[in-house]
Amino acid sequence: MDALPSTGNRLRRLFVTVPFVAATAPLAYAVSGYFVALQVQIIDDAAKVENLGVIHTASALAAMLAQPLVGVLSDRTRTRFGARTPWMLAGALVGTVALAAAGWSTTVPLLILAMMAVQFGFNAFQGPLAAILPDRVPFRLRGRFSTLAGLGLIVGAILGPVAASQFVTRIPVGYLILAVVILLTIVTFILLNPDADNRGIPRAAFSALAFVKAFWVNPVRHPDFFWAFLGRILIFGGYYMVLTFNIYIAQDYIGLSAGAAARLIPLIGAMGLPGFLLAIAVSGPLSDQLGRRKPLVLAGGLVIAVSAVFPLIWPTVTGLIVSAIVLTIGFGIFISVDQALVSEVLPDKDDFAKDLGVINIAATLPNTIAPAAAAGIVTLFGGYGPLYATVALVAAAGALAVLPIKGVR
Repeated sequence: MDALPSTGNRLRRLFVTVPFVAATAPLAYAVSGYFVALQVQIIDDAAKVENLGVIHTASALAAMLAQPLVGVLSDRTRTRFGARTPWMLAGALVGTVALAAAGWSTTVPLLILAMMAVQFGFNAFQGPLAAILPDRVPFRLRGRFSTLAGLGLIVGAILGPVAASQFVTRIPVGYLILAVVILLTIVTFILLNPDADNRGIPRAAFSALAFVKAFWVNPVRHPDFFWAFLGRILIFGGYYMVLTFNIYIAQDYIGLSAGAAARLIPLIGAMGLPGFLLAIAVSGPLSDQLGRRKPLVLAGGLVIAVSAVFPLIWPTVTGLIVSAIVLTIGFGIFISVDQALVSEVLPDKDDFAKDLGVINIAATLPNTIAPAAAAGIVTLFGGYGPLYATVALVAAAGALAVLPIKGVR
């Protein structure tokens, strides 16, 4: 990564710290997802797939509500601490308290409530965090910023289960330690990167109509935004369809014991990390240098689609390992450039947080909807082979959705 001599200390500090704060929400999702799969299996092994699908479906409702709501409120917030900071901190507090509560949940209904609060809190945090890119980062550096944020996102997602696997027999302790680490990281980021006092900036009044409209961006008037949204939700959907059920796949598709599966899956995720780091190290700066986003987003989505083919034709531990490595390379290429592409198709500069909240639904909602859809596919067709075929088709469709975008090269 090139040095940033002309950007000033504030921007330099922002670039240095963003990977850490970007990792917090994905870390929360990954660790809670790992623990919840184990908790659900302990509660009712026979109905584990269906119950996990119900939990993720309920969580999706909370995730879908949080980002646009907080986006609208954030755009209209005027404080000495700026527009974003109060909402980032509030979301982090809700999410971390919910994580601690999840550790003591011993029934499916309690897990549903805890995971809904986790999703609401961290989605509320992520909306204002995402608005920092268009708020503070110059256009010429957005690819690099997106790369660093993407680095944090995937490292959190990959290392979360690795960290969680150390607490398989002490799940409540694991949740609590995670919550403390996440909250300290977010507070440190906020202190090091204070937002400007915006009390003198005029604001639009909040109304119920504004909130309802926050869920809608006219695809006819803003087709680029629509295609970016569609591509993102499909690619993230393909990514999360399999990720949530990896522990069950290792047991029921590959044939491992529950203990062996719980140990193997975090290690497989970690094996994909070197390829991911290489992919993002090249893709983000290359995108800035070429001034082109679409080819790299397209390539990343297609690589994700190819990754699903390996376990389909090679249902072994080796097949899972190869698939994970290819998947994380593809996701590294995609995520390092996609956020920069999204920042260039936002419809209204006065509603950055709201519009990012809408389009970030496409990144966060699949984390909850995709597992529910995957559970339906596995239940309907009686196995995981059809799931992998679906993932390949969904990810490929998401990659192709970038082609109609005209406002970005």
